[in-house]
Amino acid sequence: MKIVVAIKRVVDHSVRVHPLPDGSGMDTANAKMAMNPFCEIAVEEAVRLKEQGHASEIVVVSIGAPAVQEQLRSALALGADRAIHIQTEDSLEPLALAKVLHALVKQEQPQLVLLGKQSIDGDHNQTGQMLAALSGFSQGTFASKIEYKNNELWVTRELDSGLQTLALKLPAVITTDLRLNQPRFPTMPNIMKARQKPLAVIPVEDFGLALQSRLRILSVESPKVRKSGVRVQSIAELVEKLRQEAKVL
Repeated sequence: MKIVVAIKRVVDHSVRVHPLPDGSGMDTANAKMAMNPFCEIAVEEAVRLKEQGHASEIVVVSIGAPAVQEQLRSALALGADRAIHIQTEDSLEPLALAKVLHALVKQEQPQLVLLGKQSIDGDHNQTGQMLAALSGFSQGTFASKIEYKNNELWVTRELDSGLQTLALKLPAVITTDLRLNQPRFPTMPNIMKARQKPLAVIPVEDFGLALQSRLRILSVESPKVRKSGVRVQSIAELVEKLRQEAKVL
């Protein structure tokens, strides 16, 4: 089966960013960028499915400015076969992203689409579900385990009440959770090979989609600084502080 994996370029998870002075967004001008951690897990799972003999080709795709090609090359070094860069300078919302990916899916005709369950910058957790709805594919979200059995994908999901296992008929869309796997590190030979693998660039305008913005950011600000906690010596002291200081009793 052919697998398409969508990845996103985000600020590295170890970097702390701050709002711009005018509150219009976050200051990421000089921040270290990386592949979204959930997307790394999706790439790793696609590579594992290929190593198990279940996948014939892995295509990674990213939507954004030319800088996303750095993350696409990283995915190629991890084991993907080819990459597609859908070029746009605009910051697209989840529905717009799903529409673009849907157009690409119609072209590529994959049997499986893998995405991270969310990006660590927007935290929307919407694109995979919207893509499945637009494509009419089976979907399994928050996957912590994926098994290929009898032309079906068995997806284990973590719920508040326990574990749920779904049997998905192909084609399908699956979004990956943190406990699905541990991504590998690319080796130097694979990094060198990734430079020679095909990377196609497609302007987003070529899809002819209406991608107008439906959301407007009013302001971005840092959270208020929380007071440090205190240690109490007894239940009576705790109750007194809740009554007099917190005023919740």
